[in-house]
Amino acid sequence: MRKSIIKFALCGGMLAGMLASCTGDYMDYNTNPYEATKDQMDRDAYLTRSALTGMQGYVIPTDVLLNQFLEALLGGPYGGYLAESNSGFTNRFSNYNQSQDWVGKLYKDVIPNVYANYAQLEAATEDPVYLSVGKVVKVAAILRVTDGYGPIPYSQLGANGDLTAPLDTQKKVYETMLNELDEAVTALLPHRTETFSSKADKVYSGKVENWIKLANSLKLRMAMRMVYVDSTTAQAKAVEAVDLERGGVFTSNDDNATIQATTNPFRVIMYEYNGGDSRIAADITAYMNGYKDPRREKYFVESTFTTADGVKNGYHGIRLGTEPLPSETAHKYSNMNVEANTKLVWMTAAEVAFLRAEGALRGWNMGGTAESFYKKGVELSFSQWGASGADAYLEDGSSLPDLYKDPLGTYSYNGSQPTITIKYDNSAVFETNLERVITQKWIAIFPLGNEAWAEFRRTGYPRLMTAAVNKNKAEVPEGTFPRRLPYPQDEYKDNGTNVQNALQDLKPANDRMSSKVWWDCNPNI
Repeated sequence: MRKSIIKFALCGGMLAGMLASCTGDYMDYNTNPYEATKDQMDRDAYLTRSALTGMQGYVIPTDVLLNQFLEALLGGPYGGYLAESNSGFTNRFSNYNQSQDWVGKLYKDVIPNVYANYAQLEAATEDPVYLSVGKVVKVAAILRVTDGYGPIPYSQLGANGDLTAPLDTQKKVYETMLNELDEAVTALLPHRTETFSSKADKVYSGKVENWIKLANSLKLRMAMRMVYVDSTTAQAKAVEAVDLERGGVFTSNDDNATIQATTNPFRVIMYEYNGGDSRIAADITAYMNGYKDPRREKYFVESTFTTADGVKNGYHGIRLGTEPLPSETAHKYSNMNVEANTKLVWMTAAEVAFLRAEGALRGWNMGGTAESFYKKGVELSFSQWGASGADAYLEDGSSLPDLYKDPLGTYSYNGSQPTITIKYDNSAVFETNLERVITQKWIAIFPLGNEAWAEFRRTGYPRLMTAAVNKNKAEVPEGTFPRRLPYPQDEYKDNGTNVQNALQDLKPANDRMSSKVWWDCNPNI
């Protein structure tokens, strides 16, 4: 409607000018002033495409620098996947003493850019398909922000993405996002067999049915996140999400949400920046080494450490929070197996299978048993990565994660060894099978570090190693982990009253990394 009014005013002004003059062109005179011209339609189509693809670039950032901050330096270490190999990174997330310019990237770069693009999308089109896909992308991108900080500006945020708005409680953010996903599915279902311009969609090349499944899969992810704070709503939303009448969720790797960046940012970060600013983390190599996981060669490149007899020393990661190592030493640890043309992953069918396994484990109607979905999650992950041996892996009831031994002998872990095995055991207690499900989900969703961090905070699994060196014990007590990110300091200057009011939603009500967000209330942690 807003776009139509603007066009009406513009065309009305042009008509008045022509009536005042007898020199107007015949074709101009015979053009209906109330219809959009081809130029206007072309412009709007371009704006629609650029807005939608612009939003898509902020879910898992396609920009290398932003990806480095959010995935390699924040989500990677906190999710147990990556660690720094740049000796110049002294104040960092992994030792809990990150610099201020690192803290605000997730908050100040993602929210305004996503909202600005969404506002452009709304101004450029009234097509329900494009607008609904835009809603799904908006939720996918900003869900990561609220899970990182807790309360954020969302429902009252201006169309220009100005952050000086009241912050919603995280409960309200979740309620609003779940409603948006439902609205999107309702609007898309009548068009489920259709396609829209592939130029506007870097994820599914315009296939509407895939966007319906992504919306429902995100809903399932959000439902499970809420399970300890509101189990009744969590169950209801999870059951709705898997309902085939509403389009269902991912069931095949053909459904996976991925995006092709010009160059995969991880390739630049892990190999090109200073010879590689990051390497693989000790946590995931210790688990996968202990399990003799066939996916290791798909995920990682072997370390260049050698044994006394000159044999290559396998897969070894860097432990969270080590003191900065000389780059030539740090670069000996295992690297990520990633190429320039490797697609970035948003969400996979394997993750969805594990979400359904947890739901079934809790007694919810997920369309199958916990064991069947657990096995399906492993099988889908092996297939996604082109690895063989899933059947034998699933039958392994004895292998345990390794107790990490640092090849340098400096930062080996002296804590307790995780005791969770791979083979599903229907006779095991709930918590044991929950750890089993979450551990395998964590392995399968690599390298989605922010998602792994959220699930670790929610469940306590997998059993990650504490930071080797904690340089901020006032914020994160020794032997514990960060529960959230503090707000950027300039938010107190630009939006101070609203930020202060939002702190009441945290537990305890202060802007510390040790405070817990709304859904972080598992009584077993």
